[in-house]
Amino acid sequence: MSQPSGQLSAFVQGVWSASVRQPVPIVKPLYSDAGSGIIFNLVGEVMIGNETLPEGVIMLAINKQTENIVLQSGAQLSGIRFHPAICYGVLGQHYDKPTLLLPEEDQLYNLYRVYNDLRIQKDIERRIETLHRWADKNLDFTKVIPGPLKKALMHIDQDETPGQLSASIDLSQRQIERIFKLWLEMTPKHYQRILRVKKTISFLRTYKKANLADVAHQFGFSDQAHMTREFRTFACITPGQIE
Repeated sequence: MSQPSGQLSAFVQGVWSASVRQPVPIVKPLYSDAGSGIIFNLVGEVMIGNETLPEGVIMLAINKQTENIVLQSGAQLSGIRFHPAICYGVLGQHYDKPTLLLPEEDQLYNLYRVYNDLRIQKDIERRIETLHRWADKNLDFTKVIPGPLKKALMHIDQDETPGQLSASIDLSQRQIERIFKLWLEMTPKHYQRILRVKKTISFLRTYKKANLADVAHQFGFSDQAHMTREFRTFACITPGQIE
């Protein structure tokens, strides 16, 4: 995965490409992060959860719970991953599951032109460069999400509680919840829970021998049992199973 730079980094988590040459499938967890994105399934069999992805341009649902992605031998795909709320701002709608974009629906960004360019490229780095060029040329992020939502996401990322947001961004709690429902399909509290588990997973992947009771306290869970319940809800595993 390539980490975007400059203005793009504020809106895009990563641009990536993969090619499976080994004879057995690759299985990876897609940990919940409230983000979304676009997959260009170039060739081969790919599954996310129970959904088999057809070849073509696939619009992803908001990632609210961890699912496995399964890449069969010979699969080739590329993608762009947006930060939370950005995909709705770019595409103007939500998807409830991985959904094939039909060519006749591809009016806004000419994604199938990108898809065809990616299929021609055989080198992963060239495919990533192609996606970077497309994003830089076609995506206008100057007003992609409303200012109050941008501020709310920033304050929650800094561990403010949803109840504190009203004072921080000068909107009522009900107004804030309406914005989150529209742009992220969840409440601020639900988003905060996902974010807390995501941060904890990142920590545990780095510090594999950390004391779980201490980790629970560090990341704001009421206790280790609470952390385990939240992990089962959003990551579908326990903290001790993080690899």
